[in-house]
Formats: sequence, C-alpha cells, structure tokens
Amino acid sequence: MKTKVGVFFGGHSVEHEVSIITALQAIENMDTEKYDIIPIYIAKDNKMYCGEDIGDIKKYKDIDALIKNSTQVTLAQKDDKAVLLKINKKPFEKDIYDYIDIAFPIVHGTNVEDGTIEGYLKMFNIPYCESDLTSSAMGMDKYFFKCILKQNNIPSIDGICVFSDEYNEDEDAIKNRIEKEVGYPVIVKPANSGSSVGISVAKDRKELANSLDEAFNYARKVVVEKAIMNLKEINCSVCGDYEEARASECEEPIKSDEILSYKDKYMGEAKTKGSKRSMNAGSLKLPADISKEKKEEIQSLALRTFKLLGCSGVCRIDFIIDQDNNDKVYVNEINTIPGSLSFHLWKAAGVNYKDLLNKIIDLALKRKREDDDTTFSFTTNILAGYTSGGLKGGLKK
Repeated sequence: MKTKVGVFFGGHSVEHEVSIITALQAIENMDTEKYDIIPIYIAKDNKMYCGEDIGDIKKYKDIDALIKNSTQVTLAQKDDKAVLLKINKKPFEKDIYDYIDIAFPIVHGTNVEDGTIEGYLKMFNIPYCESDLTSSAMGMDKYFFKCILKQNNIPSIDGICVFSDEYNEDEDAIKNRIEKEVGYPVIVKPANSGSSVGISVAKDRKELANSLDEAFNYARKVVVEKAIMNLKEINCSVCGDYEEARASECEEPIKSDEILSYKDKYMGEAKTKGSKRSMNAGSLKLPADISKEKKEEIQSLALRTFKLLGCSGVCRIDFIIDQDNNDKVYVNEINTIPGSLSFHLWKAAGVNYKDLLNKIIDLALKRKREDDDTTFSFTTNILAGYTSGGLKGGLKK
C-alpha cells in the first residue's frame, strides 16, 4: 500500500506565492510508485483546501475561482488516523475528504515556516518532513539565530535588534544608537521575514529612516547589521539530521543591486553572461566561483550550523564573503525550508530530485519512530489529591 503524503503549501506569508511554486515543483517530482500525494493549499486567510485543481499551477492565476471549485478541509484525528475533514459538507456527503500518513510542509516565511505549521502538525501526532518546531523558530528569527551563532563561535556579522515600539517612542534615540553601535553603511532587515522582502541598505540618516520604516511594515522587530559592500554571496544546502548530514555543491547568486532582491531571486531580473537559471532559484553561478579551500570552509560551516540548530531534512545556509577583509566568511541566514528545496544544488552534487524527496520523507519517518520511543508523559494520581475551593483550593497533604 502506498504512503499518503499530504503536501501543505501557501499560508499567511509574504512568501505565499513562492511556496506554491516550490510545492508544485516538488509534487511533480515525487515518486508516485511509493506515494499517493494529496496537495493541501493554505489560503492567505489560513483556510485549507483540497481538490482536483489544487495541484495545477495554471489554476493559481485565479485563486478565487480555484477556492470556489475546491473543498475546504481541516485536520482531525479519527481512530488512529489523521484525516482531512470537510468543512460545510453537503447533506448525505461523507465528512472525510481523505487521510494522510505523513505531512510534507513546503511553506516559506512568517506564520508557517517559523514553527507554526510544525507545531500544528505535531499536535495531531502526524509525522512531518523538514526541521521541527524549535529548529524552525530559531532559524526564522534572524537576531536569535545570530546570537546562537556567536555563542558557539560561528562567524556572524555584528548587529543589533530594534523593536517598533521603542522606535516609535524615540526615533532619534534609535538612529543615534545605530550610528554609534553599528555605523554606516548598514543593512536593515525584518527579523522574521524571508526572500529579501523588506531588506534595504542605508548609507546615511535619511536612508536609515526610510529603511526602518520599510522593514517595520513586515515585522515588529528588525535587525540592523553592518553592511559589507564588497561582498560575494554563497549558498550551500545541507541534507540529513543530527546523526548524519551532507553538504551540497555551493552556488553564487547574482544580484542586480547592492543586495540580492526578491526580483533577483524569483523574477529573473539579474542577467549575467554565463549565469544559469533554476526555476525560482534566480540567476546564479553553479558551482560558485570560489577556491576549493573556500568551498570546503563553507561546507564545514554549513554542517556545523545545521547540526547546532538540530535541523532535519533539507536546509539552505546563506553565506557572505567579505572581499575587503581577506575573504572572511560569515554565516548570514538559514532557510529551514528553502525555495525549490534547493534541488538544483543537489542535482549539481549528483542527487536527483526524486531521490532527494525520498530522503526527506525517510528522515521524517525516522524521527517519528524515535519520538514514539520517547516518553513524553506518565501516569500520575495528582488530580485525585486535588481539592476544589476557589483560590484556596490545592492538594491534600
């Protein structure tokens, strides 16, 4: 009997559309001899939908029509199965759309990839692919991630975090602090967003104000870092878990401005002679134009970062090389569910997409077996000794 894989994608995120592309790419490459695949679209209002058209990329040109012709569902537990329960079912219609054996969340960004969907799936005791709630949350918060790296002597660019309430209370004080503690030029980022959304460089006080205003549109907390202007960006993927992991080939994304933009990544704005394109991976050099020694250094840091956060499945770690400082390498960010699942990096390393997806699913099933062997609760009679009595209630002694 085939394993039923529920592929979750979309969600209330600025990376909603990128998630759709990544998920439908993956579905096209999954092993249909091993898996029955159920696409589950999460709309921007977080309602979930299934149906014949949900796996068809062409139908997403008119999402309202797609939703109208699909079945709204929600997860539920029935007997020993995780089922997709129909919402607003018709009279005499079965209440269960289908069931799933394993979940494959292919989501990006805030409100989904940040541990939200991982915690949701865990509540239903459903095995799920990719990193767990804790790893996902740590990886999504750029400042928290930076602190973890520094605590473990992994090179990261210096920066500070700023909250919207303190900025609104005294803008000049925050600007003064940034100028004193970081210094121009700076790069301003929403702390928990991805795909380069809301990120910009500021070289003076006026630009800083504009950058902070832009970043606060996407998050209540932003990260301000020293901007490295003469840089080379390198990405490396890692696949595995805490016991065994492998680093992929390295790529060099090509930017059309001072920073790699959303358009560079997904809309093909960067056009450079000799560059390659990989669906929504943008324009890039693959393999990256770096020495063998630098590649090995980056792969080693990628593995250390992956294991430090306790990641699983496929991640992508993004690096910055400071070309004005002896090519010093910094870990910049981690993507616990990367765009296109970084399949192009693994293809370059000799791993085809179908095998990569099989590996991700196998790792999820392995984690579920380990969880099943772990004690998370125990029988106790503490409630038998509890006496009611309002605020004075308590345990019998």
